[in-house]
Amino acid sequence: MTRNQIAQEIIDTCLEMTKLGLNQGTAGNVSARFEDGLLITPTGIEYEKLTPDHIVFVSNQGEFEEGKIPSSEWAFHLTCYNAREDCHAVVHNHAINATAVSILNRPIQAIHYMVAASGTTEIPCVPYATFGSPELADYVDGGIRQSKSILLQHHGMITVGENLKKALWLAHETEVLAELYLKCAAIQANVPVLPDQEMNHVLDKFKTYGLRVEK
Repeated sequence: MTRNQIAQEIIDTCLEMTKLGLNQGTAGNVSARFEDGLLITPTGIEYEKLTPDHIVFVSNQGEFEEGKIPSSEWAFHLTCYNAREDCHAVVHNHAINATAVSILNRPIQAIHYMVAASGTTEIPCVPYATFGSPELADYVDGGIRQSKSILLQHHGMITVGENLKKALWLAHETEVLAELYLKCAAIQANVPVLPDQEMNHVLDKFKTYGLRVEK
């Protein structure tokens, strides 16, 4: 796809993210791998007002094009691409339930087999650091190498995927799992989880399961 086509897909993903109830206002950000870097949403512009010209290119060296300011979180987006060759899109948001679990500083364990959509048996929660800081990017690096979906303590979630549709799909699944976890935890402190043997079986089945995107 051309740069403009990818930029428009980023905008469409942002709008769909809000439509799904995963984000509020100008919070969150979305990017896609592009050439020797990434294309990412700018800082401080409402999604409804974005045009492809607003989308910012950031190089793998952390340099961005003149006259544009990328999202303050661009560093951890770059970290995701450097950490995972299979990652071509990153979605970050402050979805209510996922953020609530992150405030509790808990992972989303194998309460449901759909946790396997993350590529592992639990969705980890990485430690808190100030938004946009190198420290946060370092914590993201450790988490995203384990799982395609992670929680950021007192902050929100990040999901990655081979394309924007899959990254957004995983973000929605993560929010649903977080809501399930909170509802169960409100009734029983120790939420039951599936055994590792079953989750490993599910992970094997997930190699041919999940959102199918026509190319």
